Amino acid sequence: MNAFRRALADRPALWGGWVVGPTIIGPEEFSAAGYDYVGFDTQHGYLDDADVALLLRRLEHVPVATAVRVPATDPAPIGRVLDAGADAVIVAMVETPEQAAAAVAATRYAPDGLRSFGPLRAGLGVDTAALQDRASVFAMIETAGGHGAREEICAVPGLTGIYVGPADLAISLGHPVTAAYRHPAVIEAMADIRAAAARAGLVAGVHAGAGTAGKMFAEMGFEMITLTSESQALRRGAAAHLAEATGAIDAPGAAEGGYR
Repeated sequence: MNAFRRALADRPALWGGWVVGPTIIGPEEFSAAGYDYVGFDTQHGYLDDADVALLLRRLEHVPVATAVRVPATDPAPIGRVLDAGADAVIVAMVETPEQAAAAVAATRYAPDGLRSFGPLRAGLGVDTAALQDRASVFAMIETAGGHGAREEICAVPGLTGIYVGPADLAISLGHPVTAAYRHPAVIEAMADIRAAAARAGLVAGVHAGAGTAGKMFAEMGFEMITLTSESQALRRGAAAHLAEATGAIDAPGAAEGGYR
């Protein structure tokens, strides 16, 4: 059983942190704070495959699950981050069941998929069935097209779950990014996607960007909820310390969310 399914076996939701830069201590601090997983962003973040491989190696003995967001279904980068030890990949901008199936195929060896064998971490072993079993794959539904095809996407065999991107979903539905977590039409669309995932027996994930949104999404039934990035957490913590030192009541950035 993969790390995300195993963790969800005894709790209703998993809380995640997000890493957008080559920080050394950020992922370990998320784990120390009690977060269940850390996501590494190679789509919008300042990270490449080599950065991710080094960060994953540092977490080899840290009790936290790991996921890497990739921009597309290309098997090569998906294979590389899995070979480096990622527990999951989150594939961005999935709008069709064919794209979801391609994402799954990138995590599977022949004859079931297109993944090439080449684990980079010795501890992963050489058992291809075990390597496939440990690799979770999440399809990001974050457009009007993806929302419209949600049932077909969720029916794709081999998916672990879906992962909603509220910002792009809001934009695609014709609303500003600032309305991503509050506009009724966007919230309803996210609820639709979560319900489709539940009917298919998939994990429903979402990018909350802040604790308040995370609480709302947990109440909606989402099971995998990313709360903040290391840059947002640093900004908020730094602002709070400055407010304490200067006596300021409202610290800039203390309650900022994120639109990843």
